[in-house]
Amino acid sequence: MNPFIVADSLKCIGCRTCEVACVVAHQEQQACATVSREAFFPRIRVVKGDAFSTAVACHQCEDAPCGNVCPTGAITREKDMIRVDQARCIGCKSCMLACPFGAMTVAVQQARPQAMKCDLCRHREAGPACVAACPTGRWPVLMLASLPHQD
Repeated sequence: MNPFIVADSLKCIGCRTCEVACVVAHQEQQACATVSREAFFPRIRVVKGDAFSTAVACHQCEDAPCGNVCPTGAITREKDMIRVDQARCIGCKSCMLACPFGAMTVAVQQARPQAMKCDLCRHREAGPACVAACPTGRWPVLMLASLPHQD
């Protein structure tokens, strides 16, 4: 199975620091000062309930439902992760409906709607920005998980 990010809902405090870190890591300037409401498109999402909070990110599915329904083939497997080719994405939201984890979003505020999902911060040598930014202490809420493949 592919690596993905898992949040421990018992430790998550719902601060959304992971969302901000994700947005900053994917901006050209990579600075908090440049984050704006109009350009706030995290690839990880904090969900809050009455008694818990947790972060939701792409599970990098082996047989990705989002990729299976994409009418343009913009969502493909690349090594051990699912990738969105923004040049081919038409923003139809089929991937959002197909994702069983609610991990796909479509940014419609941009010039052109684009599907967005966790890419495990492949561009960062230090790994996912959300994992590094989690303020819960030495036991991070977010961790990379890789479960054994089950047939």
